[in-house]
Amino acid sequence: MNGPLQRFLAATIKTGELEVVDSSGKRHRFGDGSGTPVRIRFHSTAAERAVLFDPEMKLGEEYVNGGYDVEAGSILDLLRILIENVGPRGRTWWMTALSGVRHLVRRLSENNNFAHARRNVHRHYDRDGRLYSLFLDDNRQYSCAYFEDGVTSLDEAQMAKMRHLAAKLNLMPGQRVLDIGSGWGGLGLYLAEHFEVDVTGVTVSDEQFTISNQRAKALGLDKHVRFVNQDYRRISGVFDRIVSVGMFEHVGLARYGEFFRGVERLLARDGVAVVHTIAKKDTPGPINPWMQSYIFPGAYLPTLSELAPQIERQGFWLTDLEVWRLHYANTLAAWNQRFQARRAEAAAIFGEPFCRMWEFYFQLCEIGFRYQGLCVFQLQLAKSIDVVPLTRDYVYGGRRRGAERPVAVQTAGPLRRSA
Repeated sequence: MNGPLQRFLAATIKTGELEVVDSSGKRHRFGDGSGTPVRIRFHSTAAERAVLFDPEMKLGEEYVNGGYDVEAGSILDLLRILIENVGPRGRTWWMTALSGVRHLVRRLSENNNFAHARRNVHRHYDRDGRLYSLFLDDNRQYSCAYFEDGVTSLDEAQMAKMRHLAAKLNLMPGQRVLDIGSGWGGLGLYLAEHFEVDVTGVTVSDEQFTISNQRAKALGLDKHVRFVNQDYRRISGVFDRIVSVGMFEHVGLARYGEFFRGVERLLARDGVAVVHTIAKKDTPGPINPWMQSYIFPGAYLPTLSELAPQIERQGFWLTDLEVWRLHYANTLAAWNQRFQARRAEAAAIFGEPFCRMWEFYFQLCEIGFRYQGLCVFQLQLAKSIDVVPLTRDYVYGGRRRGAERPVAVQTAGPLRRSA
């Protein structure tokens, strides 16, 4: 094994059971033998050097490119051992220096103007439509599900998420609703059908725009729901309710003020807005560089200290703040389980390196929510002090109201795109 890598692992891996088979076939064991055994096998000395020099980037790259395999345990188990033992204090000087450089240049990659925002969304969301049918729920919700007590099914948890959001919006029939980052249309269609509101959904994904409008027409809701292929910053009008789920992560720190100014401009005086976003509980900083490069270019996860000043500047009441902790970890575990169950199908369509990338993505994110302080914020904003009830009773009553009728779910035809 590469000498510096062996010394680094011997000095840092004190708990757990990690076995490394180097490129020459020699076995090396690290840790105290506790927990789930993990064994990885390197296939080149170049891969060993790369992982030591820049683990934040190369651990993912080398796995995707076949530089090493995980022969016992899982990517999740491997990442857990590394996080528990290395962490910020176990980094070498060069790892710390690389992280510092990335922190300084993050603003360049997060400057999501109109062109950059569309390009970044296109890279992730405008892939072959068959990909998302491999692991998402039937309603194609690509955001954190809400696992109420006793709920284990992904489909039930995603439905619970929509009920919860609808309750916080405190909807009344006839209201105009704006859905910023409307995805494949599931939330907008649900709100229109169950609460008799008029919905405008905005997306800059060509794939999502096409499918969501097809779904609206197939369900007979196209007179009450329309989806537009347009940046939210170019939307005009006034809306009684604004909701944004899983879009704020793509705004970028430099554009936070622009986002909340847009919400203030579009929201009626007696309106309510709910913003649902992945967030961090503590230190501000860029996302994992491998995720930035290969999965979500231009993404940035806020802390409360970064959100609060922008909300204050627009004069909003922060009428409710809810922090979801392990819900997204459970969502990601369900997505990975579904993806692995159809891995052969995915490999036939996209190839094995792509499958390894998606596997690493799911488990790297799950680790973040279980052990690295990632969470979800749901922020309810209002301009007026008395626009929502003074207690949370309406939220739980509203969830039940949204569950009184069956949900129309489109699982074939417009939802799925042919090859």
